[in-house]
Amino acid sequence: MTTHSLDAAGFGHRYERKTMAKIGVQAMMLKESFADVGAFETLRKVSGLGYNAVEISQIPMDAGNVSELDRAQTELGMDVASLSVMMEKPVGRPGESLKEDFDKIIDDAKRLDTKLLRIGMMPFSAMKSINAVIEFAKETNGYAERLQEEGINLYYHNHHIEFAKYGGKYLLDIINENSPAMGLELDVHWVQRGGLDPVRTLDKYAGRTSMVHLKDYRIAMMPEDAFKMMESGDMAGFMSAFRNIVQFAEVGEGNLDFPSIIEHSLAAGAQYLLVEQDELYGRTVWEALETSQRNLVAMGYQELF
Repeated sequence: MTTHSLDAAGFGHRYERKTMAKIGVQAMMLKESFADVGAFETLRKVSGLGYNAVEISQIPMDAGNVSELDRAQTELGMDVASLSVMMEKPVGRPGESLKEDFDKIIDDAKRLDTKLLRIGMMPFSAMKSINAVIEFAKETNGYAERLQEEGINLYYHNHHIEFAKYGGKYLLDIINENSPAMGLELDVHWVQRGGLDPVRTLDKYAGRTSMVHLKDYRIAMMPEDAFKMMESGDMAGFMSAFRNIVQFAEVGEGNLDFPSIIEHSLAAGAQYLLVEQDELYGRTVWEALETSQRNLVAMGYQELF
C-alpha cells in the first residue's frame, strides 16, 4: 500500500491508501444511449473514452440489457461495478425492488459478477417523518443481511436531505444506526450541497464507504434572463435566479478539491469512484464524460482507469 502526502490540503499528515479503486461511469447519464443503441454499443463508447467500469442505474434490467452487459464484460473488459435497487418499484422510471424482485436481483448480480448493490434514494414516503426514516432503515437492514448470505453487499447513496438534523443528529447517521449491515455510497456533490465538507465526511465514514460518486459543484454566473426580470420589475424572479446558481459540473470544472477527495476515498476503502453529472447544461453526455476523464488524468489518476 502506498501513502500520499496531503499537506497541501492542510491536513498536516499522511494518509494510507487502503484500496486501488477503479474510476467508472454512473449509467444514469447514459440511459438515452442505452435506449437508442443498446447496452453493448453504449459501453463500447464509454470504453473508448477510457472508462472500464459502470454502475447500472435507471436502465431496464430486461433479458436483452443483461445479456449485453454480460457481453460487454467479456468483449470489452467492462466491469459492472454495481446494480441499483429500490425498496419499492419506482414510479415513472425503470428499476427493480428488493420487495418484489429479490431473487432476480441476486441472479443478475451473480451473472454479472457484481458484489455491490446500491439504493439510490430513500422512498419519498420515508421522507415524511423521522419514524418513517427509521422504519425504512430497519427494513433495508433486513435485506442487507439476506444479501450478505449470498455474498452481496448493499449500500445507500446520499443526497442533501440526509444532512438534515433530528435531535442534533444527521439523518444519515440515524439511517446508519438502524441499518448496520448496509454501507454507504457517498456522493461528494450532494455532501457539499448538504453543507458538509466532502473530505471530512469521507473520513467520518471510512470503512463503510465502498463507492463514491464524483461530480463537481459549480457556482454559475447569473443568467441573462435574470437581469431582464430585474429590468422589468420582477425582483422575485431575479432573486430566485440569484439563489439558484449552484450547478452540477464535470470533475475538475467546479470548486471541489478532487485530489484530496480521491485520496481520502481510497483511504476510506472505496472500491469504485463513479463519475456522474445530473444536469449537462447543453453539453452532450460524451463531452461531459470526456472532460471529466481528461481532468482526472491531468490530476494524476490515469492508473485508476
